[in-house]
Amino acid sequence: MPMNETEDRLLARMSGRAMDAHEGYYDMRFVCMGTENRIAFAAETRGRAVAFRDECLRWLARFEATYSVFLDDSLISRINREAWRDWVAIDADTEQIFAICDWLHWKTRGVMDPTMGPLLTLWDWRVPHAELPDVGAIADGLTRVGWKKVQRSGGRVRFAVEGMLVDLGGIGKEFAVDRVITLAARHNITNILVDLGHDIRVAGMPPEGGAWRLGLEHPDAPGRCWGGVVLTNEALCGSGNYLRFFERGGEQFGHILDPRNGRPVNNGCRAAWVIAPTATEAGALSTAALILGVEEGMRLIDETYQAAGCIWCGDKLHQTRRFANHVAENEAVRA
Repeated sequence: MPMNETEDRLLARMSGRAMDAHEGYYDMRFVCMGTENRIAFAAETRGRAVAFRDECLRWLARFEATYSVFLDDSLISRINREAWRDWVAIDADTEQIFAICDWLHWKTRGVMDPTMGPLLTLWDWRVPHAELPDVGAIADGLTRVGWKKVQRSGGRVRFAVEGMLVDLGGIGKEFAVDRVITLAARHNITNILVDLGHDIRVAGMPPEGGAWRLGLEHPDAPGRCWGGVVLTNEALCGSGNYLRFFERGGEQFGHILDPRNGRPVNNGCRAAWVIAPTATEAGALSTAALILGVEEGMRLIDETYQAAGCIWCGDKLHQTRRFANHVAENEAVRA
């Protein structure tokens, strides 16, 4: 399928950096979906590496052009403009993503909700807030939130309420991570790390052999790690409210919102990390755990097949039963 003008522009931006190579491993670094990204992988020949790189970047450019709420000509922006008036046609990939949203909404007790757009706008951490949103504005926003209000039928979608906004920010990069792993397998690439904005999935082995070792960022000292984990064929995603927030009256208001009350999460939890078979699942579970809090969040992770995780709440780290199996040797994990 030929690329449109937006996809061409995004691809040109992503392709501007060289792909480093060392002893059969290749390292791609590029900007996509508003963040810095990295893909490191092994390939038998440079020709195979280039073929994978080219297909991967084309797919990512198309994905961003389709689902970014910051692009007026994206499919998601057209849905947000038109779906409250009439049905909007969607393709098979979008149907798949929306079906995943169905499952994640159910799995996370409803706190994974891609229709939080009206409230995200209300609490936008990137703009100055002379006053906090009032009760009426929050209540009005909540009337336009709710994944069950997104109606789908035979390759088309419609909103039940005017003013609804779908934002795939909580699933998009994670879904893309998983798709890149699938693309790699088609190119017979079995040793790979995909890191899209710190949503990570690995397969096979790193250049030095063994398992992949990944650090966990300290919420009180961004840029430093408090510990690390080892992974083989799994994903690691984290959620936190310690980087993206605004301050008002000496209080911080983070970018992660609770759809049950329409307000920024305020339960003492600073960050959550989840290890799961896919990045899509790990990302949704980490965000849900942060919103639900320690007791319910830990139970959600523990009850999920092959998932493990931890939550940093206050000055204490809480971890699920299976998380200790992934802690890197000689790493101090705060109790």
